[in-house]
Amino acid sequence: MNTNANGIRIHYELDGDPSAPVITLSHSLATNLSMWEPQMEMLIRSYRVLRYDTRGHGETEAPEGPYSLEMLAADARSLLQALGIKKTHFMGISMGGMIGQQLGLESPEMLTTLILCDTSSRVEKESRPIWDDRIRVAQTQGMGPHVSQTLERWFTSSFRERTPEVIEWVGDMIRRTSPRGYIGCSHAIRDLNLTDRIQGIRLPALIIVGEDDPGTPVSAAQTIRDRIEGSELVILNSASHLSNIEQSGLFNDAVISFLGKVKR
Repeated sequence: MNTNANGIRIHYELDGDPSAPVITLSHSLATNLSMWEPQMEMLIRSYRVLRYDTRGHGETEAPEGPYSLEMLAADARSLLQALGIKKTHFMGISMGGMIGQQLGLESPEMLTTLILCDTSSRVEKESRPIWDDRIRVAQTQGMGPHVSQTLERWFTSSFRERTPEVIEWVGDMIRRTSPRGYIGCSHAIRDLNLTDRIQGIRLPALIIVGEDDPGTPVSAAQTIRDRIEGSELVILNSASHLSNIEQSGLFNDAVISFLGKVKR
């Protein structure tokens, strides 16, 4: 399904009992809403599940960038308003977790909880040239050169060897991502700087991170945990960046346990 929100066409899927509480899922850079498939069977039992393609990704419109984190949060907020959703749990991974932090600061009245997965609250200055290089490659060569390097960061070597079909599935998502969307969102990630502000988030929050995540490591998750009062941290063994896929069982257990503690 598609709707117009914040000036663009946003593609989304909304599944489950219309009377159930809503949980909104926000995906990583260079994927799309289908990356949440390992969570759907578990979530749909108790929740109405809203998945959407971020600006420039999947079937959502990819206008010229650069994009900002404020813009991506405004997209999510406008989508919720367009669908008449006044309150939602919000779970985001990587870039989606950055969007979640921004929403937690700007629109806490719309959120019941925050689940922030394999994400960070700041990109350090020394890491910004890495993002500049990724942007340059996408501008000059498209998404092809990003596929193998990204998969190496996102999954442990043992998982890549065991599950070639999963790696092909995710690799195809990366390959099919619009270079314009990737570049626009990469600008937003490169400029991420929320660490000194997120102590203002006053929502029940769960932080999940794979112990082997090189891009948004355990230390980044601990920084978020230390600044969001009362938040919980779960570290998943034998998982890298897309922990919701690599350790879906442990990931799902952590999410359901956390949500079960929260008054609906």
